[in-house]
Amino acid sequence: MRPESSGGGAGGATAALETSQSKYLSASGGEQEMHVVLTVRVEGTVPTHPTDPTHPTHPADPTGHPGRGPHGDDRRGPDAGDRRAPDGDAVRHPDGDAIRHAAGAGPGGAPLLAQVLVVDCSGSMTWPQEKFRAARQAAAAAIRMLPAGTRFAVVQGTEDATMVFPAHEGMAVSSAGQRRRAEAALQGLPAGGGTCIGAWLDLAGRLLAAQDAPIGHVLLLTDGRNEHDRTMPLDAVLDTWEGRFVCDAWGIGDGWDAGELLRVARRLHGSVGAVREEAALPGEYEKLTARLLTKTVPELTVEVTPAPGTAIRYLKQVFPTEADLEPGGPPGPDGAYRYTTRAWGDETRRYHLCLTADPTGRPRGEDLQLAAVGLARPAAGPAMAPTAVRLPPPRACVVHWTEDPALSRHTDTQVAHFQLYGRFGQAVAAAAAAYRRGDREAAERHLGEGVRLAHAVGATRPLADFRRLADIEDAAAGRLRLRPDLAPIDFEHLITASSHSTYGPEPDDPAPPPGLPPHPPGGAGTDPATGPDPGPGTAFSATAPAPAPALTRPCPACDGRAPLTARFCPRCGHDLRERP
Repeated sequence: MRPESSGGGAGGATAALETSQSKYLSASGGEQEMHVVLTVRVEGTVPTHPTDPTHPTHPADPTGHPGRGPHGDDRRGPDAGDRRAPDGDAVRHPDGDAIRHAAGAGPGGAPLLAQVLVVDCSGSMTWPQEKFRAARQAAAAAIRMLPAGTRFAVVQGTEDATMVFPAHEGMAVSSAGQRRRAEAALQGLPAGGGTCIGAWLDLAGRLLAAQDAPIGHVLLLTDGRNEHDRTMPLDAVLDTWEGRFVCDAWGIGDGWDAGELLRVARRLHGSVGAVREEAALPGEYEKLTARLLTKTVPELTVEVTPAPGTAIRYLKQVFPTEADLEPGGPPGPDGAYRYTTRAWGDETRRYHLCLTADPTGRPRGEDLQLAAVGLARPAAGPAMAPTAVRLPPPRACVVHWTEDPALSRHTDTQVAHFQLYGRFGQAVAAAAAAYRRGDREAAERHLGEGVRLAHAVGATRPLADFRRLADIEDAAAGRLRLRPDLAPIDFEHLITASSHSTYGPEPDDPAPPPGLPPHPPGGAGTDPATGPDPGPGTAFSATAPAPAPALTRPCPACDGRAPLTARFCPRCGHDLRERP
C-alpha cells in the first residue's frame, strides 16, 4: 500500500505511514493470523547541532572551549566578543545573544535532550590498560559534543552505581566549564569491583526522571557479564523504566554478553554496538552522539484500533533494530491501543503488527477491516510540548476471507523478509548457545542455517562476521565448517550484528489471478546491499510508478474510516451505500 501524509500547515516535520500486507486469509481452520508491516517515515526535522568548526560544541573542538583549535589556539580573532562568567563558562555569542545551542528546543527554548553516560568501572576494565583508557576517552568525546544547556551526568558502574559527575545525585548543565570539569573527573576515575547493570540503569533512570527534558538517553558501556544481578535484578529495573528513556548499550573487550545487551536495548528502545579495537570507541561515541543530536521529535504514538472480533497479538519494531513494544495501558474510549516510540529525527522505522481473527460468520468475497492504524502526537505535559509534526490519516488493515488456498498461502514480501530476519537471529543465538556448551556439531548446523538466512535477506554485515567463525562453502545452501581457531567473542559480535536489520526486499507480489483486482503497490525501499531507498511516493515495478489512490474513506455517520470496497463501516455499522 502507498504512504499517506496529511496536508496543511507550513514548515515543521511530516510523518508518513505505509502498510504492507497480503490481505487474503483462509476462511477455514479457525483463528488466523494477519501480519502487517508498518513503515513510519519522519522528514523535515531541523537538526540544530552546529556544523561550524568554530562552534563551542562542534566535534572538531576537542578541548570543549568555544572557538578553540585542538591545541587551544583561538580561531575566532581578537574581536570575537566572547564574554565569560567568573568560572570561565561562555555565556554569550559574539553577536551578544545568549547561547542556546541544543538538540532541539522544548518548552521555553529548553534543550530537548538529557544524557547519562554509564562507564563500566569493574576490575576487568583495567586489562588491557587501553580498554579503560578508551572508555574514559569515549565518554569525554561524547561530553564535548553536548550543546550548551544540555543536562548530562556520568555514572560509575561496578556492583553498585555511583556518581562521577556531578559529585551529587543530579545532572549538570553543559557549558564549556562544566564539560572541562567532567573530563577531569573522568581522567581520575578508578576501576575495581563487579558488574550490576540493573543498578546502573536504575540510577540513570532516577536522574532522568528528575529532569524536564523530553528526550532522555543513556549511553552504557560494559566489558563483562551481569554477575551481580542479585543485587538489583535487571528484569525488575527494565519493568520499572521501560518506555521512560532510550538506552544504547555497547560492548568492549572479550567478556561481554550480547544477549544481556540486547535485552536492555530491546526493552529500552535503543541499539546494541561493540568495538573490536579499543581505539575505535571514541569515534563510535562521537558518531552516535551526532546522530542523537539530530533527534528533534521526542516521541510519536502508534495507535492500533482493532475491529470487533479482532485481537492484537503483538507490535514490535523490526527496522533498523528490533525493539519490544507494549501498549501504554488499556485501550482508550475509542478502542485504540497506544504504543509509544521515542526520539525521532529524519529517519524510517518499520514495525511488525500481528492481528488474529476468526472467519466464522464473516462475509466472504469482500474486503473487511481488521484494524485501523495511525500516528498521534504526544499529549502536552510538563516535559512535553505538543510536537509540530504533520500526521497522516489512519490506514486500514484489511482481510479478504477466501476458500482459495493459492491466495491464502501467499505471504507479503515485506512480512516474509522480517520473519526470515527473526529466524536468522534465532539461528545465530542457537549456534552461540551450542558452542558454549561444547556441541560443535550443533553450533555448525545452526550457524549454517544462519548463513543461509543472512544470504536470503541480504544481510551483508553479518556475513562478514560469519567468516570469522567459519569457512563458508556455499552461503545460499548454508554449507560451512567451523574454524578451529575461532574466538568465542566473535559469536557475541555476530549476535550484535544480527540485531541490525536490513530495510527489506523489493516488492515482488505476483499478478493476481484473472477476475481479481490488482494488488496495491508495495512499500518503497531496498536492501542497503542492493540499492538506496528512493523515498516516499516511489513504488518498485517493471513499469513507471503511478500514484495510488487512498485505500480508505471516511464514514459519513461517524469518525471512522473504512476500505473503499467495504459496504458497511466496521466501527458503527453504517451502510456505506446510503447517506446517514
